[in-house]
Formats: sequence, structure tokens, C-alpha cells
Amino acid sequence: MDLKINIADKSGKTVKKEIKEDQTTPLQGKKIGDKINGEILDLAGYEFEISGGSDYCGFPMRKDVNGIMRKAILVTKGFGNKYNRKGMRLRRTVAGNTIYNKTSQVNLKVLKYGTQPLVAETTEAKKE
Repeated sequence: MDLKINIADKSGKTVKKEIKEDQTTPLQGKKIGDKINGEILDLAGYEFEISGGSDYCGFPMRKDVNGIMRKAILVTKGFGNKYNRKGMRLRRTVAGNTIYNKTSQVNLKVLKYGTQPLVAETTEAKKE
């Protein structure tokens, strides 16, 4: 299964990349909060931190759920709870915090910048 990568930049822009299945092996077993080198994504000099993701069914990864399985947890605050009533808890299904072969999307944030820019600007974009 191909892996979609979303890289968040300090400027507020997001760069999207797609990695083929045979190139995802260095990411297998990494958890939310782990740091990875940019050489994995062909971005030399960069350093990234895994900040989240989702599995093949769209369930979001959650940092406090260990492993690769899905789990129904009681959510009081944070994502998945849109109610503001005091004491309101909802049972929501989330994915674990570890990347495995059925993870479809991974969110990264930049910790250290390399020499080349994340997005190569085209001449048409400069004219506008």
C-alpha cells in the first residue's frame, strides 16, 4: 500500500508526497513523536518529527494508544469530541501510534531545514 506523506512547514504550507510500498520499510515500526531523517524522503539535510496519521480506513492515529491495532477509547477532550458539556465522554475508535503496512497517511513536521527548499517554485508561480 502506498503511503501519503504530509509535511507541515513553519510558514503554514503543507507539502504532499507519495511513497511507493517498497520505500516505506524505514518508516515501519516508527511511533508518533519519533524523529526521522530526510534522506528517507529524498530531502537531504532535513529532519522531521512524526506528528500523526491515519490507517487505511481513515481512523486517526493517537499518541496514547500503543501498538498497531484499533481501539475504542473514551474521549473527553481533543479531536473526536465536538460537545462542550461538562463531563461528556464519547467512545471513539482510533488507530494505534505505530506505523505499519496498513497505515495510509503520515503527518510530519519539520525540525531542521536542509539546503534545498521543500517545494521547487516554478517560474509561473513567481510571475503571479
